[in-house]
Amino acid sequence: MTTAPAAGARGESAVAASARELLAALVLEPAGRVGPSVYETGRVVADAPWLTGHDRRLRYLLDAQRADGGWGGADGYAVVPTVSAVEALLGTLRGTEDTVPDPLAAAAVRGLEVLADRLGRGTPLPDTPAADLIVPALVERINDHLAFFATRDDRRFADGLRALPGVDRRRLDAVRALVGSGRPVPQKLVHAFEVLGPLARRHGGVAPVAGAIGASPAATAAWIGDPATPGADPEALAYLRDAVGPLDGPVPCCTPITVFERAWALSNLARAGVPVRPAPKLVAELSAALGPQGTQTGPGLPADADTTSVTLYALARSGHPVDPASLLRFDLGTHFCTWQGEDGRSVTTNAHVLEALGWHARHTSAGASRYADRVAALAGWLGDEQQPDGSWADRWHASPYYATSCVVAALDRYAPADIAGSAVDRAVDWLVATQRADGAWGRWAGTAEETAYALHVLLGVRRAARPGVPEAIGRGLRHLTEVDDGAEHPPLWHDKDLYAPVLIIRAAVLAARQLAMTRSDLVSNPGPVAAARPYGGHMIGSA
Repeated sequence: MTTAPAAGARGESAVAASARELLAALVLEPAGRVGPSVYETGRVVADAPWLTGHDRRLRYLLDAQRADGGWGGADGYAVVPTVSAVEALLGTLRGTEDTVPDPLAAAAVRGLEVLADRLGRGTPLPDTPAADLIVPALVERINDHLAFFATRDDRRFADGLRALPGVDRRRLDAVRALVGSGRPVPQKLVHAFEVLGPLARRHGGVAPVAGAIGASPAATAAWIGDPATPGADPEALAYLRDAVGPLDGPVPCCTPITVFERAWALSNLARAGVPVRPAPKLVAELSAALGPQGTQTGPGLPADADTTSVTLYALARSGHPVDPASLLRFDLGTHFCTWQGEDGRSVTTNAHVLEALGWHARHTSAGASRYADRVAALAGWLGDEQQPDGSWADRWHASPYYATSCVVAALDRYAPADIAGSAVDRAVDWLVATQRADGAWGRWAGTAEETAYALHVLLGVRRAARPGVPEAIGRGLRHLTEVDDGAEHPPLWHDKDLYAPVLIIRAAVLAARQLAMTRSDLVSNPGPVAAARPYGGHMIGSA
């Protein structure tokens, strides 16, 4: 249970003290803190049964199964984790001689029923990375397992097993043909290299970066294959051992996330004006990650406009601005792509680009002449992407509250008034209208993360308060005071599976609490407000 902000030993608020601890964790845990992934753990179970902790990962899959037999999130979000878990369980059972019914078989059968229903109904898949490759690849493997069991009198499956419905595999076949031909492997495929099956093993077209294939335990396990065969890469093996952690347990979708985690956490704290000073080591390492092509979420992944722009913004707000010229290579004229060759578009990527360019256009003479026109045009594009109800939706997060918070923060600070005004007001009205009875906000259920994003908008916009805003803020803040800071956050972020970047979410919640302390015009009892301290001539929370 959280309490009202109180002064710490250094005379700072509880929010600032918690933020200081968070920044220390960013330095002490450079790989990042990410919750486990059913999808990724299932692939490590299937492709690396030799890795220590195999039984614990199987137990994790059993414990993570939902009451309805599926895994993962709601609706289409269940398909990718469920095909991974079912394939891993069937593959494990196929390698055993025992035919006595056991929990693995029962879990696999229940999962197959869910998949048959979802695939048979043509449940739409969310826009998560590589879903159109993962599902056909694993359905193929599952049906191969089922054909094997059909030839045996296996009492674990006395009721019989039926093949899953076919799925569109044209893109998977095209990718396999491309990789099998010896042509260069597309860099964005490497993160999901495990979809290639045997083709992935020690493929000469890719090599580990910092021990990892595409910053993914699953892709790395598939690339390694059998570690007992000659030529096993010791760095890749060490990466997998690090990924399972000291408890040899389940694994996250993407690791390490060093730059991504640091940039997002610092940006969240800066927007809210949290009075903390990042360690020079943290700022220096974040700055060093930027190159002429930008920076990437993890080693071995392509540089992307999203991570690059948030890194640029975090550095600028920390008093170490870097010219954002690297972003221009992602400019498509109408908007910015997340990476070259992206299928689709992202409003949050473009909101973050607007912040990075907008800061430089406002605070530097060179930026004003070079980026002001692009800022205005990009703000117009974001306004056009607003949904009829006033929200925004995005491909990198399951919740419209995240997307709406990102876009409103960028428009409110950096867009021309004639573009930002009505769009921000409509977003505020949508937030007031969609608050839950308990004061929380959330797509499927109320969460601290989504409540924080809603409060970022209601407390952060610099416009006259709309009807119902003070009351909505009060209810939302009361809900946050009832949240246990140690509780797990539901996974809402898009990778191959939904995941939760723990410290980024924690920074978002702290930012909401800081905003409540500084908006006495909207909050009747905001609590004590700590004075901001200078950092290199700048405040991390300066506008």
